[in-house]
Amino acid sequence: MTRLRIALAQTNPTVGDLQGNLAAILAFYDQALAASCDIVAFPELCVTGYPPEDLVLKPGFVSDNKDILATIAAHTSSCVAVVGFVDSDRDLYNAAAVCSEGEVRGRYRKRLLPNYGVFDEARYFTPGAESDPLELFVIGGVKVGISICEDIWSPTGPLATQAAGGAELNININGSPYHRGKVTGRERMLATRAADASCALVYVNQVCGQDELVFDGASMAFDADGNLLARAAQFSEELLIVDVDIEPVYRKRLLDPRGRVTETLLPTVVISDTTNAHGHTTVPARVVALLDPVAEMYQALVLGTRDYVRKNHFSDVVIGLSGGIDSTIVACIAVDALGAEHVHGVSMPSRYSSDGSKDDAKALADNLGIDYRTVAIEPAFGAYLDMLAPSFADKPADLTEENLQSRIRGTTLMALSNKFGWMVLTTGNKSEMAVGYFTIYGDSVGGYAVIKDVLKTSVYDLCRYYNEREGREVIPEVVITKPPSAELRPDQRDDQSLPPYEVLDPILAMYVEDDRTATEIIAAGHDEALVRRITRLVDVNEYKRRQCPPGVRVSIKAFGKDRRLPITSGYRG
Repeated sequence: MTRLRIALAQTNPTVGDLQGNLAAILAFYDQALAASCDIVAFPELCVTGYPPEDLVLKPGFVSDNKDILATIAAHTSSCVAVVGFVDSDRDLYNAAAVCSEGEVRGRYRKRLLPNYGVFDEARYFTPGAESDPLELFVIGGVKVGISICEDIWSPTGPLATQAAGGAELNININGSPYHRGKVTGRERMLATRAADASCALVYVNQVCGQDELVFDGASMAFDADGNLLARAAQFSEELLIVDVDIEPVYRKRLLDPRGRVTETLLPTVVISDTTNAHGHTTVPARVVALLDPVAEMYQALVLGTRDYVRKNHFSDVVIGLSGGIDSTIVACIAVDALGAEHVHGVSMPSRYSSDGSKDDAKALADNLGIDYRTVAIEPAFGAYLDMLAPSFADKPADLTEENLQSRIRGTTLMALSNKFGWMVLTTGNKSEMAVGYFTIYGDSVGGYAVIKDVLKTSVYDLCRYYNEREGREVIPEVVITKPPSAELRPDQRDDQSLPPYEVLDPILAMYVEDDRTATEIIAAGHDEALVRRITRLVDVNEYKRRQCPPGVRVSIKAFGKDRRLPITSGYRG
């Protein structure tokens, strides 16, 4: 048996910040070296940040990224670093470099390029091919294969070939984005790959927000039987160190048809025959418990918001506080992401704003300890009505006057943003975004849409979770229990325009996230007239959603780069 000490560097890179990413990589490398690690694995494309998108179309950027890799390699000594970068010759490759003793000892180019959902890798990269044969690296006397993210998801992918060719350990580096429930499916898949290949497996994932995407970390290690050895925290940057015992697996492979060696052994690059951790006390295994689903979603929203605001060089945010549940949870998330001193709440009452809502907004601001101010919009609203009176003569008040109030509020928030340099966080949820129950150039205006991928029913779950976590009523109970209302006309309630959210959200989930047609949803037992109405609202409001700011993706299919339907379309399924 051979024991390898492996560090999984769960880093938070910034796309395009080559020098910042370099500094983080070197700092984590030095920690791993000091801990006598044999290998430290970094995430996919950690040099450039993931996904770099069209930055890789700039030859200078690719060249600079290779210069950074050379600096990393020169920094290495006895601890082997596996580093994700953009490789190039005639084409571009999503690649990993194996570095030790001051140089790059070998490279691996990603074989399976995802090109679905949020992934566009076929737009940028060429897959590793037969002309770029697989090889193994002998590290501490163990034959090690390398793979990158999507490579591990296929049961017939590179891991199967590497294991059949003699690999005893596979290092899989990742930029695997989060969505609800993904971590459990991912862990189950990795355990299966390790057991099927009779090959120990370590998986390292980045942890960061990148525009709409959030990466949840949860780096893991498995033995050759698929048993979980270690797991890092979700949504937290850290270095996870694990001792992996590599047992001779020939007996299992001879008796198990899944693992029988039937191929020619792969060529090897010998880096070291002895381990750095030999004679050291074993590192205690650490398996961090997974978060429950609501807590997991909340932490994804916090991380996505924090990284978007800070990495775009804003220090403070401003939120329109209406006293409603949506602006309430956005304020809570912002405080956790940035600190109360960096969050500014603004009440913008009109003639239709209830005293209760104004009081609820003030109570929340006091409980959170954030800056709070009132900017009444009635003077501007009255001026607009007077200005438009000649054009609106003999026309009854309708949605036009309601939208005017929302647009005045949007302009007010942007004025504060311009004056003080605060980013505006919008407060619309996915249910509203889906059916167009928001005002374009009004409550949709801002820099980041924190809960744009959170259905209304889940907003309530998040609020209850927040109070439970805090152990006190930070969010006033009345905010959770009162009927939701935009308060843009007398006695307005959401359920006057929409079905109850408990009815609406399952239809939206099937239509938006599961790509079911209206006919299929009706066949599943939902009211036909309602389904036809709701799916039509989703379709005709595509043009409005395209003009909204980006926001955190937490579902399997979010509005934005994930769900791409034409604005102009005659299909009604």
